[in-house]
Amino acid sequence: MKTIFTENTTVGEIVAMLPKASDVFKKNKIDFCCGGDRSLKEAADKRGVAIEELMSQLQDLYAATDEKTEKNWLTATYSELIDHIINKHHRYLLEELPNLSPYVTKVMRVHGGNHPHLIKIHKLFNELKTELEQHLWKEESEVFPLISQFEKQPTSENEQKMKKMIADLTNEHDKTGDIIKEIRRITNDYTLPNGACRTYQLVYNRLEALESDLFEHIHLENNVLFPRILQ
Repeated sequence: MKTIFTENTTVGEIVAMLPKASDVFKKNKIDFCCGGDRSLKEAADKRGVAIEELMSQLQDLYAATDEKTEKNWLTATYSELIDHIINKHHRYLLEELPNLSPYVTKVMRVHGGNHPHLIKIHKLFNELKTELEQHLWKEESEVFPLISQFEKQPTSENEQKMKKMIADLTNEHDKTGDIIKEIRRITNDYTLPNGACRTYQLVYNRLEALESDLFEHIHLENNVLFPRILQ
């Protein structure tokens, strides 16, 4: 079998080449978005995962994947990648954040007395919502237009502006990543208590889906788009 990954390949590079690898990393609780610059060996050691087993899982996945169904974003233009991020990830967040908010509040009000961690989740979710709404606005109104302009006119002035903005965005990614990871920790990996009502179930399911989309979103920027610009 052809070997495409080594222990020194970064987690971000692996997900860029094989997007479905994100499922393997999530299963092993390996951060592939904000921690995407770590080598596979470093990431495995940090989580106490056997590197041989992890390599085997990734190789099996690669062998079973029809490459025609996988979009290699490493070869896409800046504009193609930006359009994908906006149309898939930004649109999802702009719809899901306000729609999920009242359910998070309702579950806290109804069950917070017996499950105090729901009060903390409510606070963290609203923090996350505020952070992301401001972050998306900044990307769409300032950063992405500048990147598109740089693609057409790669001037030194545009490059310096982009580097400053990208540094700010990466810091914001770290903050939002920390919030969603804390939500996962508090919910014990989104484990529902016995007898959880349907709204309780809905909130946990949608928070986990939000996490999944957010990690893919941050990965595409931190590990694909931004490094190419900063080369």
